[in-house]
Amino acid sequence: MMIRWKATAAVAAVAVLALAGCATTEEPGGETQSAVFGQILAQGTFDVTQAEWGNRALYYQAVYDTLLEGKSDGSVGPYLASDFVYNDDNTELTLTIRDDVTFTDGTALTAEIVRENLQRFKDGGGAYAGDLANVESIEATDDSTVVLTLSAPDPALTSYLSREAGLIAAPSTFDAEDADTNPVGSGPYVLDLGATVTGTSYVFTKNEDYWNPDVQHYDTITMNVLSDPTAAVNALKAGEINTLVLADNNNLDQVEGAGWTIQASELNFQGLLLFDRGGELNPAMGDVRVRQAINYALDREGLLEALQLGNGTVTTQVFKVTSEAYDPELDSYYEYDPEKAKDLLAEAGYPDGFELSMPSTVVLGAAQFPLIEQQLADVGIDVTFTDTPVENYIADMSAAKYPAAPMQLEANADWQLIQFMISPSAPFNPFHYEDETTAALISEIQTGDEATQVEKAKELNRYIVEQGWFAPYYRVSAGFAHDAETDVTLNPTNMVPSIYDIKPAG
Repeated sequence: MMIRWKATAAVAAVAVLALAGCATTEEPGGETQSAVFGQILAQGTFDVTQAEWGNRALYYQAVYDTLLEGKSDGSVGPYLASDFVYNDDNTELTLTIRDDVTFTDGTALTAEIVRENLQRFKDGGGAYAGDLANVESIEATDDSTVVLTLSAPDPALTSYLSREAGLIAAPSTFDAEDADTNPVGSGPYVLDLGATVTGTSYVFTKNEDYWNPDVQHYDTITMNVLSDPTAAVNALKAGEINTLVLADNNNLDQVEGAGWTIQASELNFQGLLLFDRGGELNPAMGDVRVRQAINYALDREGLLEALQLGNGTVTTQVFKVTSEAYDPELDSYYEYDPEKAKDLLAEAGYPDGFELSMPSTVVLGAAQFPLIEQQLADVGIDVTFTDTPVENYIADMSAAKYPAAPMQLEANADWQLIQFMISPSAPFNPFHYEDETTAALISEIQTGDEATQVEKAKELNRYIVEQGWFAPYYRVSAGFAHDAETDVTLNPTNMVPSIYDIKPAG
């Protein structure tokens, strides 16, 4: 049933270097344990109104609680909200707020504080504020009850409340000048500001007054930022970290040779996001034949082998295999055909090609950009890549600065993917583009019965493939690696596991 659809988020960039140090330590008697997580992204901000999930989830989960919990089996359950229930037509969600939770500054959690957090997230202008786009009003009806009234049903709302939209901060942070760097939450850990080097290493110590001690598996967690895949593997081999999201598949033999376990799955796709479908920045991109030409110009098999050593599956659709919208025929809708690409460009009025600007960033792998530049040049498209600082990559895309961009994103479940990449309010639809067909299909998916949702999701998938909204290369076989001292249970919607599901082995 599509109302169960679950969420994930975006994959993006990185920063600086790792710090040396012993990864896991234990005092005599076995009472003190610590862990070091290798992170491919520095934390951009701890301001929950600007929160992102994906690779930044662990930073937020360390210090904040969410209203609901995204569980390792993919379901959503209670957390700060001990109960949650919809009305009969799924337009009113009632949350019952726990009465035994205190923020680390001593403030008690109340329904009014939850209401303020939700309203601030909705109005805060963050990349994921659209999570609450269907929420018409938020009321604290008493000290322990919050009611969200929706303008229309949103099958992903409970999932959003288990992620960035559900993060709850103490009121003392709302107008604080240091909200970006000094989080105050009710989470299992507290950021040690004295030991933290922003952008490089973040140290979290156990919150001794935490209401749910069963999920506190360490006394100290350090998150070291590893921007370079080689440096990350070196830190892994030296025993300086316990866990690591693998940025690519080029070092799998070294990781396994070090005795580490790799849990891999095809949750992400990599490719070009063809944003400017209305031709606002680049008129050529407003022609469907041009977007189709870009798709035909890509040698996906060659890219998979060159960039991922064959670890993945070629595709031309962004919906994942386990989704209702997935169609195996769409994995090969665009075969590699440079001559057809040239013909389409000529039909569109660009027989000599055109110029196309895109951003680049180190985290997506330096090898990708010259390959894409050459393949598009072979059909007459002259690409100029602008090297973009890691911390600005997503912000620049969200600001509609480029007509297209290379990206790796998690292929969310159907409704989340629609809200994430396709709807006019989606963060990865920065030009807010829609047409009559997508508007009608999205409406039917949102309001229809289960059979209608499935049927229309499939129609939407085929339509955006035919219209060239995106140019995926492949689904990446992405890996989360951990050492023998650590047990990890992955979440099926995110390559980064929940902080609650990373534990000492044994």
